Amino acid sequence: MIGKWINGCLILAAVYMGLKQGYAMYSGKPEMLELFGKGGFGPVGVKINGIITLLAALLILFPRTFVWGNFIMAAGILLITCIQLTNSNVKGALIELPFLLLNLVIIYLRHPLKS
Repeated sequence: MIGKWINGCLILAAVYMGLKQGYAMYSGKPEMLELFGKGGFGPVGVKINGIITLLAALLILFPRTFVWGNFIMAAGILLITCIQLTNSNVKGALIELPFLLLNLVIIYLRHPLKS
């Protein structure tokens, strides 16, 4: 019972961060444009990535699409990590790892509403 509550809180945290990050990309925040620009993404690419991140965050909420949402979110985090490493920013890449691990942990714990 307690495990489901903890997992639910972890899921809500991941969804919140995904919505926040996705909106930052979609709205074209300068930090996002700069980061993704280093990876060869233009403003339209960043906006599309933001939409995908927003959708992934929403998919996490539903038991049927839970794994796909986490998978897409983890792929986006891995993309950011790779961009950071490509630009020799090891500190920036290390900052992303806990967020990647969060998605993997909640996949392992499964959706709390799935029977």
